[in-house]
Amino acid sequence: MLDPEIKLLQGNQACAFGALAAGVNFYAGYPITPSTEIAEILSSELPKRGGTYIQMEDEIASMSAVLGASLTGAKAMTATSGPGFSLMQEALGYGIMAEVPALLVNVQRAGPSTGLPTAPSQGDVMQARWGTHGDHPIIVLSPASVTEAYELSKLGVELSQKYSQPVILLMDEVVGHMRESVNLTVSNDRITAQSKKMHISQLKSNIPFGQGAKYHVTGLVHDETGFPTGKQPEVEKAMTRLLDKQKIFEEEACFSQSTNCQDADVVIVAYGCTARSAMRAIKDLAKEGYKVGLFRPITIWPFPKQDLLKAVGSCAKILIPELNSGQLRLEVERHMRSQEVIGLNRTDGELITPQHIMTKVKEVLK
Repeated sequence: MLDPEIKLLQGNQACAFGALAAGVNFYAGYPITPSTEIAEILSSELPKRGGTYIQMEDEIASMSAVLGASLTGAKAMTATSGPGFSLMQEALGYGIMAEVPALLVNVQRAGPSTGLPTAPSQGDVMQARWGTHGDHPIIVLSPASVTEAYELSKLGVELSQKYSQPVILLMDEVVGHMRESVNLTVSNDRITAQSKKMHISQLKSNIPFGQGAKYHVTGLVHDETGFPTGKQPEVEKAMTRLLDKQKIFEEEACFSQSTNCQDADVVIVAYGCTARSAMRAIKDLAKEGYKVGLFRPITIWPFPKQDLLKAVGSCAKILIPELNSGQLRLEVERHMRSQEVIGLNRTDGELITPQHIMTKVKEVLK
């Protein structure tokens, strides 16, 4: 019999419980496959805990409601997929400029447009970084297991509060719908141990409206009082401070995992469900005498480039399997000095299997 705190959960369920563990007490969203279970869990659990669940008319209203709730002092989140994520981009930019904490979960599915609603994809990697207009800072976390769906949703809420910043949890349909045992009493231990410099206990949040202070909120470039400004020195100061957040994120909120990378002939860079196939592939390849490592970015943005460079070392070849046409490959290529970067891509709504990866590794090592 399972321990009461060890539960068999779906990734989407774990995401919802992780958010609740972080203190989320407000959810606004619109149902969309394959993220709907997150809304279903929270629609049941939040009222029991004194929280609020609202089903909005669309994703534009959902993200806007989340930002409004956060400004009143709530810990707020939403979840979506595909075209819903696209609709949230303008309000996401508002939250970044106005510095409003929020968690936005995107359980990716195949696109573009309505695409393949129930099929897995990793096609929103670049949209998660650059989907909203203008230069801006962002944190994007990518779980590869149900346990990490729990851990990283909790961590995402905490990071959003710490940095007064919307944070994106970028899952995929496979991680969202698979089931694994999760220990709900051990949250963030592995991630936090990797970066004790995060100081999550030093959280801050907005003063709730009507409780002792007045402040102005705007999506326009604003001065230190919060009011819009077009004066060049003030604009430069405001934007420099905003964009410098990304440097802070690189130092304090950049997580990765390396496996068997030392002396590897090929290093695989993979994330989400594809990293699971890669992990099985490197184990099976090792039995056949191949030296293959795996580098897994847990923080997709900011991309953990220093960790990757350390993991790659003198390895000459890097293989990047992705359920898209090569989005993260562009970022990896940008940071490589002399390594050959090879893509293994799939966009038909089917998985990249361990066998696909093994075949490709043997091909590049010929």
